Amino acid sequence: MSGPQTRDLPEVTDTEMFGEELAQELSSGDLVILDGPLGAGKTALARGIGRGLHVAGPVSSPTFIIAREHRPTSAGRPAMIHVDAYRLGGLEELDALDLDTDLADAVVVVEWGEGVAERLAERHLLIRLVRDPDTDVRHASWEWVNHR
Repeated sequence: MSGPQTRDLPEVTDTEMFGEELAQELSSGDLVILDGPLGAGKTALARGIGRGLHVAGPVSSPTFIIAREHRPTSAGRPAMIHVDAYRLGGLEELDALDLDTDLADAVVVVEWGEGVAERLAERHLLIRLVRDPDTDVRHASWEWVNHR
């Protein structure tokens, strides 16, 4: 298996379009973990994934509600569960969200999820985002990680 793929994302719209492209490869049961510092583009990427999955409602940061479900707008499409793991106190709080049940019918996208959410599925798509402070360009690297 080859290493992570990479892409430069000069504008927020590039990050959203990248999310739309990724969404074409996602289906119910997929876990997507977004990692990166504040301002790296995690929510913009989640917004693009939601748009690519054709889910209802605006996708915004779930910081204060921890998890938000976005229903599909057409039959046969998966829902999207958007989670912010930043404020979770640990694995017990993650378990309380019952996300492993939601995985059967949805794509679960977890911001700040690295080191916390991997155990929800046998594999996950890990996307790391960083922002170059000098150019304000975001850089993404991504790869599927298997847990077996």
